[in-house]
Amino acid sequence: MDSSSTRRSALMGLSIAAAGLATAGGAASAQAAARADDLIPTSATGLESLSARLARAPRRRDFRSLPMVLEDPMLWDHEAIGELLAYGAGPKQIWDNTEIASPWLSGMRNALNAQIFSFRHPDFLVVSATHGQAQLALLDQAMWEKYQLARHAGGVTANTFLQHDRKAQADRSLQSQAGAYSSADESVPDLMDRGVVFLACHLGLWELVGTLIRTGVNPDRLSHGAIVAELTNNLAPGVVLTPGMAATIPEFQQAGYHYIK
Repeated sequence: MDSSSTRRSALMGLSIAAAGLATAGGAASAQAAARADDLIPTSATGLESLSARLARAPRRRDFRSLPMVLEDPMLWDHEAIGELLAYGAGPKQIWDNTEIASPWLSGMRNALNAQIFSFRHPDFLVVSATHGQAQLALLDQAMWEKYQLARHAGGVTANTFLQHDRKAQADRSLQSQAGAYSSADESVPDLMDRGVVFLACHLGLWELVGTLIRTGVNPDRLSHGAIVAELTNNLAPGVVLTPGMAATIPEFQQAGYHYIK
């Protein structure tokens, strides 16, 4: 189990009142009251249950080599994907995110805010189908440095997308422009704390490694499959690995997810 899963399990069941939400009205205040370890509304029982099941679903990150086309479900996070496909507690969106320098995190944050506080859907679920350049945000800084990933990140020089802003998250005022519901709190782990699930693309990693090898970026002189395995093993905690995003998105659409590009 990854560290974020352990943190969620340890703190599950605790709750605190979201600060400064009284002016938003009784119903919104009740929806916005968040658990101590995340920002999932206490009234979002379906989403909270899903998050707990996802935390228990295995993430295999001990690969030594991976093939180009995955045929065995044990090579991707099929249990977690199954939980997501079965989710029916509230409205659900799948965001097709490919550009790391675009406002992709802001778009998902805005969707959360409006669905939860404006339309009163606390169990609203957002899934990020993360591939292309955007997938680089799901790899840790050690991989960025070892494989010179900034060269492929559209002008982004370091992976700040995995930085958790504890100060912003502590400010639970709904209208605060520096708080938990604002642009100050929209990194990958920040959004995970609101129930957002980030998918990663195996085939995207395979194509990236092909580019690395062609340009001579292979410091350990590993095979293609071994580098893919290393990158997979260093995905951010909580990320759900898919066998290929272009094929996975239709599965979510068939399960009732609204597609957002």
